[in-house]
Amino acid sequence: MATEDFAWKASPGQVLPADNHVHTEWSWDASTGVMEKACEEAIRLGLPAISFTDHADFTAWAFPGEAQDSSVVRVIDTHAHTGLFDLDGYWECLERCRDRYPDLKILSGMELGEPHLFDKEISSLLKRRHFDRLLGSLHSLTVDGQLHYAPFLFTADNAQELMRTYLIETLNMVESNDVFQVLAHIDYPMRAWPKGAKPFNANDYEEEYRAVLRALARSDRALEMNTQGPWPAAEVVRWWYEEGGSAVSFGSDSHEPETVGRNFAATAAMVEAHGFKPGKDPIDFWRR
Repeated sequence: MATEDFAWKASPGQVLPADNHVHTEWSWDASTGVMEKACEEAIRLGLPAISFTDHADFTAWAFPGEAQDSSVVRVIDTHAHTGLFDLDGYWECLERCRDRYPDLKILSGMELGEPHLFDKEISSLLKRRHFDRLLGSLHSLTVDGQLHYAPFLFTADNAQELMRTYLIETLNMVESNDVFQVLAHIDYPMRAWPKGAKPFNANDYEEEYRAVLRALARSDRALEMNTQGPWPAAEVVRWWYEEGGSAVSFGSDSHEPETVGRNFAATAAMVEAHGFKPGKDPIDFWRR
């Protein structure tokens, strides 16, 4: 169910959360991103803060049916001097925005892809800078010893089985790595749910969802409300509360300025209806 379909409505004077998942031109997959314009959109919407969480990915995805040597190396233009992420360029841009928009709280961040598989690479990156927000994301699944971009593996025949596999690997990521603060887009494959498959219903995977949420709650980390795709599922928010989850983070997963803060009002109303409230500081996670 898409966020726009929710019955929850924004109330007059509603407090909007910070957008803790925004990509800029420094992400390999956001060539149309512009950090300055994203700041301007956050100000226009009245968001208290924005976190620029560009990708730190250390995989070369292979696509089904392609030869082993034809994997895709995720780089864009001049922003990938290292082959992965130009940290110095990103940081200079971040500081310019902080100077230019002093009334907006601008947080540094990274979206860490498969952090449980790339401990050395991520440790090396994080030694260079301190980041305010670190997201943990699972974009890939291993098939025959090689990482593949997860959504491209889904077919009408295997969608349900593979969704369970995805959640099991998410659990593994949560339990075996503590570097990230926020679990991003828990149902990422939903964005490419195949036509002809049984329609996605979170209740079909309740056991697997609850296992992930229980482990995340034990580690005292936040669950992201990612508003890019057909998310958030109200059932998952309820399960998060029931499993002891203490914090919720909101993320548009924007890759272009005009989508910063998308669907935040309705999503925030839904989250509040399930027991999570704004923190004392507007930039805080929402808590129970």
